[in-house]
Amino acid sequence: MNSVSPSAVQYVGGVGVVGQDEPLQREETKRPQQPQLVDPGGGTSFGNRQGPGGGGTREATTAGEPDEVDKLKTKLMSVWNNVKYGWSVKSKTTFNKSSPVTVMGHSYLLNSEDEVERFRRAFVSRLWLTYRREFPQLEGSTLTTDCGWGCMLRSGQMLLAQGLLLHLLPRDWSWPDAQQFADVDFEVLRPRSPSRAGGVPIPSFGYSSSSRTPTTPQKTSMPGGMALNHTQKKRPESGRDRQAEPLHRRVVAWFGDEPPAPFGVHQLVELGKSSGKKAGDWYGPSVVAHILRKAVAKTSEVHDLAVYVAQDCTVYKMDVVHLCDQSLNQSISDPEPSGPGWKSVIILVPVRLGGDSLNPSYIECVRNILRLECCIGIIGGKPKHSLFFIGCQDEQLLYLDPHYCQAVVDVTQDNFPLESFHCSSPRKMPFSRMDPSCTIGFYAKNKKDFESLCSAVCVALSLPDEKYPIFTFVEGQAQDYGLVGHSSSHPHSDTSPGPAHMLPQGNNIGSSDDFVFL
Repeated sequence: MNSVSPSAVQYVGGVGVVGQDEPLQREETKRPQQPQLVDPGGGTSFGNRQGPGGGGTREATTAGEPDEVDKLKTKLMSVWNNVKYGWSVKSKTTFNKSSPVTVMGHSYLLNSEDEVERFRRAFVSRLWLTYRREFPQLEGSTLTTDCGWGCMLRSGQMLLAQGLLLHLLPRDWSWPDAQQFADVDFEVLRPRSPSRAGGVPIPSFGYSSSSRTPTTPQKTSMPGGMALNHTQKKRPESGRDRQAEPLHRRVVAWFGDEPPAPFGVHQLVELGKSSGKKAGDWYGPSVVAHILRKAVAKTSEVHDLAVYVAQDCTVYKMDVVHLCDQSLNQSISDPEPSGPGWKSVIILVPVRLGGDSLNPSYIECVRNILRLECCIGIIGGKPKHSLFFIGCQDEQLLYLDPHYCQAVVDVTQDNFPLESFHCSSPRKMPFSRMDPSCTIGFYAKNKKDFESLCSAVCVALSLPDEKYPIFTFVEGQAQDYGLVGHSSSHPHSDTSPGPAHMLPQGNNIGSSDDFVFL
């Protein structure tokens, strides 16, 4: 979100915001520098407390239309952001072949071609949702792009997309056409090994071009994708994966950039209006969690899935049961995997892991969480720059970056292209640069999975020297602890009265007030 907002009015060249102007590491995409927006809120994450100030317009005229100055300003800012995020200088990310890399709860030790191929398919198969341009105008504004302000919404989309893939497709599903991504910026290196023939690692995802020919003995390339073909012979395409393609394409269409799409940016912006947000504003991970909950509750496309948002870093188990088991004929201790009316559930836990920066004592907990199969990722990022974390290796986080502007794809067309919804460039960043504000996601298909999730997460959060866990699971309901009408505990919470069923109001959204400090 390190960008010029479409409606910002004050700019200061060279003003440093924590984490914004640090030199990017080799594995990260290099981007041009630009003036930084002054943050009147004083250090809140992912944008200032008031957002960029009006969603692309000032106060509307008496006719209800933005004035000409605002239209021109919005157009100029959109053009700038489209240019800024419409290109990148790619650089290869290096991976340690001696330690496992985790992607969505699955670990890969990259010491053989088979393991590299498994990792490649797992990474490329994740849905990648980025900035888009030239989509239908967002209601209440003149914006036709989310460049510069919508990165947290895109990260939230990616987390929800991962939950939907697990919900609708086999757990070991991979995109059959991932094989076409032969040009993937990825290298496997032996850590601190001397430049000698014995230190030559296995090939990477595939040979890309002569400009990326390895320059040291540690890197190996093969002509014309030979490594890829060799691996393909060992792992023939799964017929089940190909049969699941219509569902895969359907999930992608749900995130299309058009008003009818149930999880598209148009719908998410509309749902954010109840919290005082509008097109062009910046969103925090806590607010996005509630928007995703409302989007799933509103759509008729997915009938057997619910979203629960934890309150005050606490998951109330009976609230989840009330949300998922509408028959209420089974107790939480019932070993039956799924009863009548039981819904699958995505659990979102907004947390803040420190003050202005990440508390190092929580790094091990975050690493443990990302290794769980029930984890569907973390929406967060660096300060002022949202990312979607999908895994880790050693002291590095693996992520998908929404900060790349692509042309809109018409998902209503038959056989619309899927290539721009999948990423071919793994990227990593140190845990130490992670912004403390984030939302952690989990998925449980049935009641048995939910019980297993509770046990596994509790173990992952339990460290010998840690007195205060990131969050907790407790028996009972929120109302048992004086939190009457918890927003995520009842199936019809969106229609029930009371302030607890609403998103946090006003300009405090995204500020530290939305989180419990740990």
